[in-house]
Amino acid sequence: MKYQTLLARSFSKHEQKKLGYWALLACLFIALSFFINFKPFMGPLSVLNLRLSTGEDEKLHIFYDDTDSSLQIAKETINSTSIVNDTGSSHEEAEIMSSALTVNDTDSSHGESEIRDTEIIVNNATSRSQEVVFKESLAQNMKTNDSSNPPQFVNEKDTSMVNNTNSSLPEATDANAGTKNSTVEPPLCTFMGRSDFCEIKGDIRIDGNSYTVFIVSSEIDILAAENTSWCIRPYARKGDQAAMGGVREWTVKLVAGASHILPQCTQNHSVPAILFSAGGYSGNHFHSFADIIVPLFLTSRPYNGDVQFLITNGLTAWISKFKTLMKALSRYQPISIDYRQDIHCYDSMTVGLIRRTSKELSIDPSNSPYSMKDFRKFLRSSYSLKRATAIKIGNGSRKRPRLVIISRKRSRAFTNVGEIVSMAKRLGFRVVVAEPDADVSGFAKIINSCDVMMGVHGAGLTNMVFLPEKAVLVQVIPIGGTEWLSKTYFEEPAKDMNIRYLDYKIRVEESSLIHQYPADHVVLRDPSAVWKQGWSAVQSIYLSKQNVTLDVNRFRPTLVKALELLHQ
Repeated sequence: MKYQTLLARSFSKHEQKKLGYWALLACLFIALSFFINFKPFMGPLSVLNLRLSTGEDEKLHIFYDDTDSSLQIAKETINSTSIVNDTGSSHEEAEIMSSALTVNDTDSSHGESEIRDTEIIVNNATSRSQEVVFKESLAQNMKTNDSSNPPQFVNEKDTSMVNNTNSSLPEATDANAGTKNSTVEPPLCTFMGRSDFCEIKGDIRIDGNSYTVFIVSSEIDILAAENTSWCIRPYARKGDQAAMGGVREWTVKLVAGASHILPQCTQNHSVPAILFSAGGYSGNHFHSFADIIVPLFLTSRPYNGDVQFLITNGLTAWISKFKTLMKALSRYQPISIDYRQDIHCYDSMTVGLIRRTSKELSIDPSNSPYSMKDFRKFLRSSYSLKRATAIKIGNGSRKRPRLVIISRKRSRAFTNVGEIVSMAKRLGFRVVVAEPDADVSGFAKIINSCDVMMGVHGAGLTNMVFLPEKAVLVQVIPIGGTEWLSKTYFEEPAKDMNIRYLDYKIRVEESSLIHQYPADHVVLRDPSAVWKQGWSAVQSIYLSKQNVTLDVNRFRPTLVKALELLHQ
């Protein structure tokens, strides 16, 4: 009452009413200020948050401020690409630049901090939350498959990437940055019938002590990937359990840049790397070529020498034996990577060897840029082999063809080499008897100088890779049901190399096994029964205990046929 009496004396009724209006306006102003200052912490008023924006060459754009997450999404742009960056404040207006629309937004509880974690191309963005748009974009740019078709990664050179705060890649600011094609690279890891291999680009760190290849990736990449690690045995004889049991398993692993398990680089390399195993059956000359050398040629040849080899299960003897070929494929010193304490880092590498065919000692030119003709040309160049084509008898030439007899000491050896040599000389051959050894280069020169090569089924026949084209291979097949082995390992590969092929199947009387078993024994009478006992039984009897005494009169027509082929 006291204040009312005081107002009545000081102001008229009209002035009192006017003063009340001003007081009401002041209260509304204070309330509005309160809402503006504390807006990030309050619930959404989606109707009030509708804003409109237009550009010269764009349709109407509608922006919704979702104040729960302070997200702004651009909807429908003509001939433009939206580049979304998590930076700025909730009151920033979208800036439309010629052909790119940049949308900025803030963290819901830290309006002043700029978030530079992600940069991603977003096409046909809707008014849903940015999280949904992000997942849809990843689904378009990073397609994932099952174990037979592993995840695909985005090509760093052709598209904007999803980067984390550790990335030093510059942000795209020019108008063209948002219009690059979203080209997807081939699958990170490929799983095939005979080999598994991973082709990788990026920040790659190799820890030989834990047999792990780390790929530094953003957390977004890792969350989006269906698989984040792959186990690879880098040896091209997948499916053969005995062989693969002697091959060290490596892990290819996506790791965030801030991860505590990520090793620091101690040696950085500027060339790509290929990691492969010299384990498995590498002690066998045939398998060294079929499972390692030929696949290594296919994998490394495209680099034209600018590649480094990382060898796991790498025995010094094997590396020394094939050093000439590795030097021809790489200008860099190979690294035996197992148990190393230092961390080797690369920008590009392949883990495993590429072998796209199930055929032995062969290259399928239909799915490779190379053929066995290219491989043999590479061998001739590497070992300085002079002859590309075998002798052609006739046309007045007096040169005699040269025959090499592959000698063996431990098993499947010829017990009457002298008789074979004499018979061959009478037919007109110049004859060389040679046994393969660790000097691959020297033996390659011997084989390349010959026109006909003969030997009992075994790894020594692998040296046919050094024969000139149109030469003749004569494979002597021992008893024991090994015909399919002889065909798979040597007959079919010989034909792929443009080498004429002949074989000679011995009789029981020509086998040394007749002196070890009775004439009616199952070993001599029914080899199929021995096969039912397993490979170990077959190998121990027919391959490890058998020598051959050729019936030279019976064998003579085979060498005559070889001469006829050299006339053609």
